[in-house]
Amino acid sequence: MQHVPVLFHEVIDTLDPTSGGVYVDGTVGAGGHARGIIEASSPRGKLLGLDRDPATLEIAGKQLAEFGNRVVLVQSSYTRLIPHLNNLNWKTVDGILLDLGLSSMQLDNPERGFSFRAAGPLDMRFDPTQPGTAADLINHSSKTDLANLIFRYGEERYSRRIADAIIANRPLEDTQELADIINRTIGKTPSGIHPATRTFQALRIAVNHELEALEAFLPLALDILNPGGRLAIIAFHSLEDRIVKHFFRKESRDCICPTDIPHCVCDHIARVKQITRRPIRPSEKETLTNPRARSAKLRVVEKI
Repeated sequence: MQHVPVLFHEVIDTLDPTSGGVYVDGTVGAGGHARGIIEASSPRGKLLGLDRDPATLEIAGKQLAEFGNRVVLVQSSYTRLIPHLNNLNWKTVDGILLDLGLSSMQLDNPERGFSFRAAGPLDMRFDPTQPGTAADLINHSSKTDLANLIFRYGEERYSRRIADAIIANRPLEDTQELADIINRTIGKTPSGIHPATRTFQALRIAVNHELEALEAFLPLALDILNPGGRLAIIAFHSLEDRIVKHFFRKESRDCICPTDIPHCVCDHIARVKQITRRPIRPSEKETLTNPRARSAKLRVVEKI
């Protein structure tokens, strides 16, 4: 299945690339957004694309080959952005994009273990060379740690019951086996989503340290943006979006003192203005053609 970039036109419009600008796609995937950015910044714009997944990065290389040395692709986490910019002698950039969702290629490949729709190994690593799979977490975590992980990262109310069932059936190595155990344990959910959805989300986030990476990245991104440069982030679940929303809100204010303090003592100075006061959501037309886009939220700020 071909990967369709989520909120493509909205990203290009709000990031507003210009010729001669320098841009970063920190989750380049198959290169859909990156193509839009590099085309909009023609003829002299440049782009650094990062991704932890070598399979999608290989596809991006083919998709973007026609742009020659205007595009540099590196297998790496976006948390390692600064060293890669230094390698290119790029001190600052004019725009940064993160798309925090999974690609269709990742979800539809059973061997990656991201989905419970088909049997596959409990892997879930973006970078298959990194240590620690979902199976390692499931089979070696204590019941308390496993329940806490599922509750924190999956916001799953039945986390203790699910952890008990996993412990009772270990070892587990197969995605469908795990999904079936969760289905038998908690049954249908009021929301109608598959009962294993939140647990799979939690395991993926934990395996790839996604929230920690995002929290570490946000201040780095502001540091290397030029004044007038923009940071655009697409989040797909509430945990990521909450981190982005709170960070953008804090950095758009001159004072972040608690409301019960009569005079400012924090000396905080706003670093950005919010381009999107409310997140941009996919249109009804986009969600009909690409159902996986339905939970996407795009937030954008501009450095002052």
